[in-house]
Amino acid sequence: MGGEFVLRKPRNGIKCRRFDRCNTMRQTETELFSEETRERRRGRGRGRRRRINGSFFLDMIILFRPCFFNFLFLSLFLLSSSSSSSSVLSSKTENLSPRNQTLRPLEELNKLKAINQHLRKINKPSVKTIHSSDGDIIDCVLSHQQPAFDHPRLRGQKPLDPPERPRGHNSRGLSPKSFQLWRMDGETCPEGTVPIRRTKQEDILRANSVSAFGKKLRHFRRDTSSNGHEHAVGYVSGEKYFGAKASINVWAPQVQNQYEFSLSQIWIISGSFGNDLNTIEAGWQVSPELYGDNYPRFFTYWTNDAYQATGCYNLLCSGFVQTNSQVAIGAAISPSSSFKGGQFDITLLIWKDPKHGNWWLEFGSGILVGYWPSFLFTHLREHASMVQYGGEVVNSSPFGAHTSTQMGSGHFAEEGFTKSSYFRNIQVVDWDNNLVPSPNLRVLADHPNCYDIQGGSNKAWGNYFYYGGPGKNPKCP
Repeated sequence: MGGEFVLRKPRNGIKCRRFDRCNTMRQTETELFSEETRERRRGRGRGRRRRINGSFFLDMIILFRPCFFNFLFLSLFLLSSSSSSSSVLSSKTENLSPRNQTLRPLEELNKLKAINQHLRKINKPSVKTIHSSDGDIIDCVLSHQQPAFDHPRLRGQKPLDPPERPRGHNSRGLSPKSFQLWRMDGETCPEGTVPIRRTKQEDILRANSVSAFGKKLRHFRRDTSSNGHEHAVGYVSGEKYFGAKASINVWAPQVQNQYEFSLSQIWIISGSFGNDLNTIEAGWQVSPELYGDNYPRFFTYWTNDAYQATGCYNLLCSGFVQTNSQVAIGAAISPSSSFKGGQFDITLLIWKDPKHGNWWLEFGSGILVGYWPSFLFTHLREHASMVQYGGEVVNSSPFGAHTSTQMGSGHFAEEGFTKSSYFRNIQVVDWDNNLVPSPNLRVLADHPNCYDIQGGSNKAWGNYFYYGGPGKNPKCP
C-alpha cells in the first residue's frame, strides 16, 4: 500500500505542470497522508484504552462500594468494642486458641511415644507366654535378660547362687503353685527363666506419668498420716537388724477408688525419715491404679531416697534380681481368707547374706524368690535400724470425708481370729544370722478409730498382732 501512487488533485491547490515534479509532490503528499492516518489511529487506540481502563475501575468501585463501606463499618465497630471487652474475651477464648488446640494432640502423641518406649524397656523378650484367668500375661524371660541386668553394675552378669539361710529357720509352708492364679492350670516357666507379669499400655496410662508409674508416693514417717498414708503397725527399733520374718493372712479388702491402695507388708528400714531413707518391702497389696483390678497381689518394693527418684514395685525397674521360675512378683494371690471361714496366710523372710551383703527374699516353703543387691542402698549396705510389720492404706479423703478403703479384713483388731487380719510368728535376724523372736515389739495406729492394732504372744504364734479396720465409720467420719 505504501508504494502505490494515487493520481489526484494536490491538496494545496497547486497545478502540476511537469511530470517529475508532480510525481514528487504526489509521493510526498502520500507519505504525509499515511503518517497522519497512523497518528489518528494511534490516538483513537490510546483513547479507547483509557476509556476501557477507566470504565473497568469505575465499575468495580460501583459494584463493591456497599461491601466496602459495610466492611469498614464492621471493622471500626469491632475495634471500638474489643477494648472494653478484651478481658472477658481473652478469658473465654484462651483455651480455644489454635495454639492450645494444637498442643493437646502433640502432648498426647508425645505421651504415647514415651509410654511405648518405656514398655519396650521393661517388657523383655520371652521364650514362653502364659495367659492367666485374671487377664494377666506372664512372660517367661531368660534370667540374665530380666530388667535388673539393665543396671550398669549388673550388666553382663547372671543371678547369684543361693546364700546361707538364717539359723533357726523352718522351711515348712505352702508350695508356690497353690497360691498364684497364673499357676492354677498347671502352667510353669522353664528352668533358667523367670516369670514376669507383662506391663500393658493401660497400666501406665492409669499413672500420673511415665516417671510416676510403679512408684509409691513420697511420705516420710510411718507413725503419722503424712500425704494421706495411714498405718497400723508393729515395730522394733534401737538395735541393728539383719532381717525379719512373719506369716500374714491374705484378704481382698475393698478399695474405694483407683488412686488408693491397701497393703500388708514387712518393712526393712535404715536411715533417717528424711531424704536418705532406705527401705526394703514385701507383702501383699490391692492397688487398682497399679494393676487395674482388686485382686490381692504378691509384691516387692525398694528405695534409697525416701521414695523420690529411686526404687519401684516388683520388676518395674532395674533393682531386684529374681532367681525363681515358679513365683511371679506382682501376680494375683488365690485363695484369700474369708470372714468367719478359712484363713490363708503366706510366710515371708527377708535377710542379709553375711557373705556378700545382699538382701534375699524367701517365700513360703523355702522358695528363694531373689535378692536386692547391696549396692542399691546407702544405709542398708550395713544393717537395718528398724523393722516394721503391718498395714498401710492411702486416704485421699474423697468428697471431704475419710476413705472407706479397708485395711486387712476391713474389721477391727478386737474381733480376733477368722474376722481380723493378723501377723504371727514375728521374728528378726540378729547380727550372727540367727532368727529370734522380735524383742520389745510395740504397736501403733495412726487413727485408731479408722484402723487399729492389738498385740499379744503365745506358744503357738509367738509374737503376733491383729490389725485393720473399715476406714470411714461413725467414729471415723
